[in-house]
Amino acid sequence: MLLTMPHFNGSQVLVVGDVMLDRYWTGGTSRISPEAPVPVVKVDQIEDRAGGAGNVALNIAALGAGASLIGIVGNDEAGEALRTRLQAANVHTDFQVVDNKPTITKLRVMSRHQQLLRMDFEQAFAAEDSSEFVHKAEQLIPHVGALILSDYAKGSLANIQPLIAIANKHKVPVLVDPKGTHFEAYAGATLLTPNLHEFEAVVGECATEQALVEKGVALLKKLRLQALLVTRGEQGMTLLREGQPELHLPARAREVYDVTGAGDTVISVLAASLAAGEPLPNAVALANLAAGIVVGKLGTATVSAPELRRAVKADQGSERGVLNEEQLLLALEEARAAGEKIVFTNGCFDIIHAGHVGYLEDTRALGDRLIVAINSDESVSKLKGPGRPINPVDRRMAVLAGLEAVDWVTSFNDDTPERLLKLIKPDVLVKGGDYTTDQVVGHEIVRAYGGDVRVLSFFENVSTTAIVKKIQSQEKE
Repeated sequence: MLLTMPHFNGSQVLVVGDVMLDRYWTGGTSRISPEAPVPVVKVDQIEDRAGGAGNVALNIAALGAGASLIGIVGNDEAGEALRTRLQAANVHTDFQVVDNKPTITKLRVMSRHQQLLRMDFEQAFAAEDSSEFVHKAEQLIPHVGALILSDYAKGSLANIQPLIAIANKHKVPVLVDPKGTHFEAYAGATLLTPNLHEFEAVVGECATEQALVEKGVALLKKLRLQALLVTRGEQGMTLLREGQPELHLPARAREVYDVTGAGDTVISVLAASLAAGEPLPNAVALANLAAGIVVGKLGTATVSAPELRRAVKADQGSERGVLNEEQLLLALEEARAAGEKIVFTNGCFDIIHAGHVGYLEDTRALGDRLIVAINSDESVSKLKGPGRPINPVDRRMAVLAGLEAVDWVTSFNDDTPERLLKLIKPDVLVKGGDYTTDQVVGHEIVRAYGGDVRVLSFFENVSTTAIVKKIQSQEKE
């Protein structure tokens, strides 16, 4: 699909749910406390951020869309700090203030980009604490293009069905970020966005792609939903709609991986895109791009419109990333339907060096899509011996997926890629090194159906083994 940047500045989104304040105390650590075996953090930076439904609203505002927020806060300093930061970001806040409970606050102590401690200040809210929500929502829903119900199981959405009914009455899409296993509470919503763990906790384990689709469609019917978006971490996300084929989008790897707030970003971009008039598949693709950006940031974070615009421009609708075998086969069906030429190469790719990069660029030039299949950790150990791989398979795949030349990355446990070649049937099989084409593993498989086999030279005359030996020799000196 070809993506374009939506006109967010003309859209309005209402967020209702659990708001909280995320506090960060950050500083250096250079010694252990004499009082207990814990590090001493010399705090030199204190930062407050909006969390929960507040972070959802911030994400919407960061895109340039209009954001309104209904939630519960205590009559305290934390509640005022939360309101101040949200309003400074152009979020319209309409809070119900309670006197007998604190604003939900999560205090994190940070050092060297690591979280050392988290302290939570909270009491669960009761139904009476959100008694004004329905009245507040009735005033705002007729004027928005989407409603988000952001549920963190803190009690703010104890009375959720009237909110869904009001939105349905005004034909406003209702998007729910669910919590817990009682999905019946969200019946009649437009779209649910559970992560895979939450989804399987409700429908049971999904051992295959087919099982996930079948159980997801059954849940759609049971809850009278229009769509279900299952976010799957490193496996991307899957959109399910009754009577339509599933849509899978692979995850986008980033150098720093922190999933804090990624779900907030996904539902925010989804809602803002729908409010701006985007079709649901396009909105999901945009949300997937945004999730790939936000996991590259530390802590709860937002994605700005310029960041998303750059990602859209770079992507141009190309669905790339780390895939399992089932997902890869589905992606190949679409690629072949579009007449694209598939190129395949494989290897350990333990430490990516300049030779690999140049080789992969030349390999990619032989077709329209490049698949890189890498040996599993067990397979590398068999081939290279004890101590290898240096980097585990998930890290090796993440680095390869970040290279511009690579479209899809997958892994295999076998000693050779022959089984994969029989499944994938690439148009071109490529191997790097000093081989003849008849020495390339799997050459007879590819040639049997009319495919091409090529051998390319590595650049720079370097190898991972040589790099490892050099490092080891320097450590001994």
